[in-house]
Amino acid sequence: MGNALKKGLPILAMLCSFLFISLPVQAKEVVYIKDGIYVSDIHVGGMTVEEATAAVEEYVESLQPLEFTLQAAEAGESVVTAQQLGLTWKNEEVIREAAAVGQKGNIIQRYKMMKDLQYNNLRFELEFDVDVEAVSLLVEDCAKYDRDAINMSLKREDGEFVIVEGQIGYKLDVEKSIDEVIDFITQDWNHQGGAIALVVEEAQPRGTAEELSVVQDVLSSYTTSFKSSGEDRSANVTNGCKLIDGTVLYPGEEFSTMEKVTPFTEKNGYYMAGSYLSGKVVDSLGGGICQVSTTLYNAVLFAELDVTQRYNHSMVVSYVEPSADAAIAESAGKDFKFVNNTEYPIYIEGKVKNKKLTFTIYGKETRPENREVSFESVILETTPAGPEVIYTDASQKIGYVSKQSAHIGYKAQLWKIVKVDGEEVSREQVNRSTYKMSPRQATFGVATADPNAYNEIMAAIGTGSIDHTVNVMNMLMAAPV
Repeated sequence: MGNALKKGLPILAMLCSFLFISLPVQAKEVVYIKDGIYVSDIHVGGMTVEEATAAVEEYVESLQPLEFTLQAAEAGESVVTAQQLGLTWKNEEVIREAAAVGQKGNIIQRYKMMKDLQYNNLRFELEFDVDVEAVSLLVEDCAKYDRDAINMSLKREDGEFVIVEGQIGYKLDVEKSIDEVIDFITQDWNHQGGAIALVVEEAQPRGTAEELSVVQDVLSSYTTSFKSSGEDRSANVTNGCKLIDGTVLYPGEEFSTMEKVTPFTEKNGYYMAGSYLSGKVVDSLGGGICQVSTTLYNAVLFAELDVTQRYNHSMVVSYVEPSADAAIAESAGKDFKFVNNTEYPIYIEGKVKNKKLTFTIYGKETRPENREVSFESVILETTPAGPEVIYTDASQKIGYVSKQSAHIGYKAQLWKIVKVDGEEVSREQVNRSTYKMSPRQATFGVATADPNAYNEIMAAIGTGSIDHTVNVMNMLMAAPV
């Protein structure tokens, strides 16, 4: 039997091969989606999966021009399209789910499903998505509609205060607004254009008419003179005063002089004028502005407001006593700041008349009438100016001279003295200041084509005497050519 089996195996194999080749090859059946099935608003009945996918893609493409109004602060709004938002659909599996309806179960179950579709359509929803980066950029652009709150304020007209209404502020919450746009498209969208309200925070203006009406009393006033100043420095002092004039400061608010008077540009009303820099007087835009901060500093001291930042000059100034000054310098980060530590608003009035600068601080006076405040400058140490210094400038012709007066160095203190009924009750140190000495200096032009003139001016410079060098320069200029 073993031999017989072995002989029969090749015959069996050939028979099986013949049968396999003879059987017809059945093609894969094409699946059509049943009638009555929708994907969103698209009837996909009778379509293949590929045809339904193409129909959905075409539908999504038709939505791209739809417009949405991004509503920002107050009347601010931006119109964008679905395409700009990066609109896409993300649930591609929904086509396969639609195609699977009525394809499974026994013949009775499939028949029942087809009957149900004749009376009740079956709808599958598209799930949409957007480009988060694109949405972020579009929303961030709406921040241009933000505006700051403006507190109720005062202005002084003909010696009387007039209340100025404030303004509500608006600020776009970018992160929450991005979420709002994404949620609208992915969750609440009806596939039509529309408006999307962005998240905007309101900032209410501070102050009431009742609160401001109490500002009537003069808390302090201080004046300095700039009668020796030239036209440009005088213009800078006047401009700085104008920028501060009319400031209202509520209880607890801090005032920054730099914020009020900057930028130091021609457009903001400034000219080139002398200012201190590293022990020298140099021209700069806004030169003289420190007289504005110094005058205000003294008014603040007499009003007994809380000084939070103050710097002295590098060298003493002529318009106040040592330690009574307040320097500001944008490049050095120097500012004069103070806080309204009263329980009521204050109003700062700045006036310039006959080359005199005056700051007056108004508020509600709560200090006793028998209380008197004064300030005393005490010089602790002086440093002589030292010998004269002469510089030469080969780019300037003989006849050019730039002079700077000497400055004595000081160490000084400012004391606050309080008297009640004429009797001193307290003495408190306000600040301590150190001022550098600076010798008398001059820079002479030495450029000339005459070697004799050059030798004479250089010989005069060699004496170290500014006055002698000026005399020699004048003689050289007066000599006939």
